[in-house]
Amino acid sequence: MARKPKRRAYDSSSRQEGARATRGAILLAARKLFLQQGYAATTMPDIARLAGVALDTVYAAVGKKPALFRLLVETAISGDDEAITAEQRSYVQAIRAEPDAENKLRIYASAICGIQPRLAPLFRALQEAAPLDSDLKAFWREIADRRAANMRLFAEDLASTGCLREELSIPAAADIIWSMNSPEYYLLLVEQRGWPLPEFERWLGDAWTRLLLTPG
Repeated sequence: MARKPKRRAYDSSSRQEGARATRGAILLAARKLFLQQGYAATTMPDIARLAGVALDTVYAAVGKKPALFRLLVETAISGDDEAITAEQRSYVQAIRAEPDAENKLRIYASAICGIQPRLAPLFRALQEAAPLDSDLKAFWREIADRRAANMRLFAEDLASTGCLREELSIPAAADIIWSMNSPEYYLLLVEQRGWPLPEFERWLGDAWTRLLLTPG
């Protein structure tokens, strides 16, 4: 009696890895086209062709164009190919574990200089697209508000060290950090004025220290 052939074990890890690679290729293609052509001029078929996948695969992996752009922004902020919350980011954990207020600020300045080269070019594309797309306009407002809320938590963390200037309220301290960690601020100094990234990082750390902390 002939033996039945054994069924091959279902390799879910290989399938997941393949899906992850496909999604990564779509994100890379989308980023390249959005930055080269702008949001409005880039079509989903364009993205599918550059990524080397079927159009249906693009929709299945990342959704429609606004959702795809949102994912690009979220992953640029996270520094990962998946969007992660602020609490999960390594630099946030390092800031909270650091007891010294100035070191907290310098850790964050370093993190900003890792984030903005990824995020700021997308912000420029978003600025051009937002007037034509109410969903994108609302999305950037959401990002700005979320950033403000996170800076409130950061300011509270700084205040807990006892080193925040007495005349500064926590909301005021949060707004100072929020204004200077923005893509706009990075683009003004690094792109338009040509500051080297290490100089920009030093400036952020020095400026925040002088503006926010009690001297000495």
